[in-house]
Parts: sequence; structure tokens; C-alpha cells
Amino acid sequence: MTIHLTDTGDNAALKACTHEYQVSCGNCRLNSICLPLALESDDIQQLDDIIQRSKPLQKSQHLYREGDDFQSVYAVRSGTLKAYKTTDDGREQVTGFYFPGEILGMDGISNNSHASSAKALETVAVCEIPFTSLEKLSTLMPNLQRHFFQLMSREITEDQQLITLLSKNSADERVASLMLSISTRNARRKLSSTQFRLPMSRVDIGNYLGLTVETVSRVFSRMQKMDILLVDNKEIEILDVDSLRRMANLSA
Repeated sequence: MTIHLTDTGDNAALKACTHEYQVSCGNCRLNSICLPLALESDDIQQLDDIIQRSKPLQKSQHLYREGDDFQSVYAVRSGTLKAYKTTDDGREQVTGFYFPGEILGMDGISNNSHASSAKALETVAVCEIPFTSLEKLSTLMPNLQRHFFQLMSREITEDQQLITLLSKNSADERVASLMLSISTRNARRKLSSTQFRLPMSRVDIGNYLGLTVETVSRVFSRMQKMDILLVDNKEIEILDVDSLRRMANLSA
């Protein structure tokens, strides 16, 4: 697949990943949550042989666009991307955010074309995994196939959770749920679950959650006054996880 490099973007340093973008699967700090999970060292080498690594995308560059031919899935190694669809009237509808160790691009499997676009929110490094090669390798490695199915299942579950979130939950519940999701995903990567920087803008958060920017800002202010969060622009510190879970309508 051709990676679009026509968009303008900044040249921010790659902060989330301190190693070379050509790092192998066996040496990658994310290999416990990415596709190599539970593979033997020889199997990891076979997977590593099919993976294509190119130079990082800069902010606002596209990894792929809606309607592009589906050829590969992608593992995020550093940085964050957002997935979005374009509505009939040309507006952008954010459908998800992808963090290091997560796989994206699976939306193209069913129709052989991507159903959404993926854009870098900051400097992003990805591993491109040609799907035809992955299919062949999966038939030889049951553990790889099983893990890929688990990733697909997680994607479906998260889509269903988003539908539920948008149909029933209040603004407070929606924002709290997103903060908990980011917290959990950070913990999965062995990073702090209580202190993190939001890679997305308030506009993207509002778009994703079906809220106005003003509502998102009011919710953050309310959480700060309640000593649930400490908010400094994009810097977030969770002060009271139990209260945040209650606000998200989850059991503490």
C-alpha cells in the first residue's frame, strides 16, 4: 500500500520511542502486546521477515485513506493515530484512536478497501504487515492466528462499546470512559495509568464522543473541581480512580 506523504506536518521529535524505527520484533518493547505474543523466537523471526518498516509519519500525514485498496494491517510502534470516516456532507467523524502496540487497518478485510482513513496525531512509527503474507504465516502458526482473532474481537467489542457510549451515556460518563480507556491502554504498555498526555485535541475528543468542544472543556473543569482529575492543557493526572469509574458508571 502507498503511504500518503502529501500532507503538511511538523517535525516534532519522536518522543514515545527511543529506538530506531527499523527495530526487530524480538527487540521491540511492545512485542508482549503486539502480534508476536506467545510466539517462539524462530516464529518471531518469520513474522519479522514479512514486516515492512518505513520512516515515521509526521503529524497530519495519512497512513491510508478511506477507499484505498486494502493490502496491509499496521502495528503502531510509537505515537498515536486517529481513524475517521467522511460523512455525506464532507465532515470528519472520528471513529477511534490507536496507541503503541495496537493494530489498525483491519476495517479493510471484508471489502478489500479501507472503510475509514487513518491520520497521525503526532510523529508516528508503524510496522506494515502485508495481509496476504500474514494469512500464509497464520496457517503455520496457530498462536499467531489465535492472537490476530483476539485483536479483531477486541476491535469489534470496542466498536460496540462506543455505540453504547454514544446512545445512552451522559457527557460526564463519555469523557470519564475515554480517560479510563487511555489509562488502561497505558497500563498495558507498562506506562503510568494515572499520568499521561492526551495526543488528541479537544475537538477530536468532542467529535469522537459526540459532544461539543465547550461541553468537553466543562466536563474537564468539573472533574478538576471535584478533585478527580488534574488537567493542565493536554497533561492529565488521575487523582481519584474510584470516583472516575463511578462517573463512567462502572463499579469502583
